[in-house]
Amino acid sequence: MKDPTTLRPAVFLDRDGVLNIDRGYVSRVEDFEWVEGARETVKHFNDLGHLVFVVTNQSGIGRGYYDEGAVHALHAFIEEDLRAVGAALDDWRYCPFHPEATIDRYREAHPWRKPEPGMLLDLMAHWPVDPARSFLIGDKPSDMAAAKAAGIAGHLFPGGDLLAFAKAIRP
Repeated sequence: MKDPTTLRPAVFLDRDGVLNIDRGYVSRVEDFEWVEGARETVKHFNDLGHLVFVVTNQSGIGRGYYDEGAVHALHAFIEEDLRAVGAALDDWRYCPFHPEATIDRYREAHPWRKPEPGMLLDLMAHWPVDPARSFLIGDKPSDMAAAKAAGIAGHLFPGGDLLAFAKAIRP
């Protein structure tokens, strides 16, 4: 059992459409473009003492568009770019599974694939997260459904300046 005195608020961020412009199956650094205010948003939550996580469906792996190595390489670039502005992510979860995947080992309805809450619940099990003070920022109804199923608040990002949106949630 976790010590309730050490629990921290956490922000769970979707990747495509929240941190970066969603161009469909973004897997290469050259295709990655930050959403306005995204790096500053991560730093904002770091400065507030929140844990900061990314939870992202990556069915492009299961569809054979790119492999898990490409996701790891892109995430390493993202972390390096965040460090340049004094920001950091605490952890990541991604789900390569999809019921219609073309690669057999990824073809399943997996409990980590949003709208299921598996990625969030796994992070909560491994980190001292206070669910009552935690939330997810996503850009799709499936993100909101995952947050609700995990027992945390969900905030639907409509696009634009992510930092302005985030400061309206936690100034």
